[in-house]
Amino acid sequence: MKTNNRRESILSKTEYDIMSIIWDINRSVSAREIYEQLDPKPAYTTLATEMRTLYEKGFVDYFKKDGEGKTHYYIAKVGKGEYVRKAMHDVKKTFFGGSLRSMLSYFIREEELTEEELISFLHSLESETLSNSPLKGENGS
Repeated sequence: MKTNNRRESILSKTEYDIMSIIWDINRSVSAREIYEQLDPKPAYTTLATEMRTLYEKGFVDYFKKDGEGKTHYYIAKVGKGEYVRKAMHDVKKTFFGGSLRSMLSYFIREEELTEEELISFLHSLESETLSNSPLKGENGS
């Protein structure tokens, strides 16, 4: 199985759509179940090719159930959170020289946040940071 290749760690739009279905279902799923949720519907052979690619990239594994013929059931080997963290890390490294400050500044500018939206964002970030602090609950806080 091919894994750990930088190019292979990135999902195409179609691959991401398929993985989103698998992540949302959160159990083993047949290609037929995936196909039924895709919109627009590709040719079934196209889906089979995409599933093979996801397997080769290490995103899914598959198995067959006894008595169910040739039906493959797929399970995610990479969680959505893990994938998003890796993808965002790659974006930060590739486009912003590894600088979180540069990346955030870019998105703030591109989204044209108002001062009010930016202040709200900073308050949310501060609240989230404090609620996840390892010191939470110490010294009366």
